[in-house]
Amino acid sequence: MIDFKGKTVWITGASSGIGKALAIKLGSLGANLVLSSRKEDQLVEVANLCNTEVLILPIDLERSSNFSEKVIKVVSKFKSIDLLINNGGISQRSRAYETDIEIDRKIMEVNYFGTVALTKSILPVMQKQKSGHITTISSSSGKFGFFLRSSYSASKFAQVGFFESLRLEEEKNNIFISIVFPFLVKTNISLNAITEKGVTNKKNDSLIEKGISPEKCAQDIIDGIMDQKKEIYSGGKGAWILNVKRFFPELFFKLIRKQSPD
Repeated sequence: MIDFKGKTVWITGASSGIGKALAIKLGSLGANLVLSSRKEDQLVEVANLCNTEVLILPIDLERSSNFSEKVIKVVSKFKSIDLLINNGGISQRSRAYETDIEIDRKIMEVNYFGTVALTKSILPVMQKQKSGHITTISSSSGKFGFFLRSSYSASKFAQVGFFESLRLEEEKNNIFISIVFPFLVKTNISLNAITEKGVTNKKNDSLIEKGISPEKCAQDIIDGIMDQKKEIYSGGKGAWILNVKRFFPELFFKLIRKQSPD
């Protein structure tokens, strides 16, 4: 079991939703926090809810050229980076054939390349420490494709492939990798998703409205990290669909087709 007291935890996408809930819970467990997202004003609000030492460090995952400088700031303040939680990203609500290729590139840049770039910037610190834990928040869309999420799903599949490979390579350095697969969690992910033209969706998914709270998801993630689980599932009963896909693929596709937006 991992004790978070005094450990340095860096959370991206920390300004709302699952990231915010993780920050508050980990702060209550005594972790030192590095909170990152593009929205500095919201990060300040989250920091005020965390009863612990906090470094507010705005970053844009689409612009990775200054990540090494950000890492230097964290190490200068806290001396170590013990846990990275890759939670930042954007979702999508558009049909593949209608989506401009630049929107596909943007989604991959933020969700995959930005996440990988930050991870690579932090890795030398963990390698030198001979310890560390990297947790990446993927999605149910990292397990199967779904309507209106073609590039989002591709970015989440890409995350899984990268971090499963990284797990094998960094085991010798005592760096542990967890991949999280949230299913239905009641956040603003649909409201903030981008459409085929790159504008904000501003609509809630009815399924997400039925999801678990970000606080419940955050607790599932923390429990999984403490138990050093390689894969962590959260989101109520949604994970049962993976067994359907594995053992009854035709039934799985019939069930998924019923979720068509048309």
